Amino acid sequence: MEVDKIKESIKKAAQDLFRKYGYHKTSVNEIAKKAKIAKATIYKYFESKELVLHAILMDYLKVSINELVHQDKQSISKEEHLKILILKVSRLSYTVCNEFIGWDFIRESTNAQEFLKNLSDELENLLYAEFITIEDLNDSETYPERLRFLIKSSKSIIFSFAFTSVSDSDVRKNFVSFQKEILPYLVKAAL
Repeated sequence: MEVDKIKESIKKAAQDLFRKYGYHKTSVNEIAKKAKIAKATIYKYFESKELVLHAILMDYLKVSINELVHQDKQSISKEEHLKILILKVSRLSYTVCNEFIGWDFIRESTNAQEFLKNLSDELENLLYAEFITIEDLNDSETYPERLRFLIKSSKSIIFSFAFTSVSDSDVRKNFVSFQKEILPYLVKAAL
């Protein structure tokens, strides 16, 4: 197999297992078995299970964010457009935590919290790079700083849900609260 095919095979097997059993309950042995390769082959391409997860999530986020940012927008205001984008990215963050990692593991594991912090920093940079290309929003010299503020603030609030919520219903309540009570003010400050 080619290098890219092997990596994709590993990521596909891991993604299926992470979604089915969660990150914490999936072993490297199980990933190797599902990918039909030796365990050592996984370590040849990824130093750890965490780096396999990271590769899967970054692929998922890049595709999803690009689609969100560049989809046709209706005739809505800049403010509404940014709110919609931030909400969609917030839901995407929730999906990442819920489907790939698992809330219990996130709350209980120091490694998961550090992993999420690094992931959220990369997500912030990815969002910034995509959002800055939206020409109809980029209308002044201070837009990049204001946009960074919006993304950083929203990201911090969203990822804090993972650490403060006790249940999935708490997370959903926090999202609704963020959408109605916090996000409108963040967007106004960014514009």
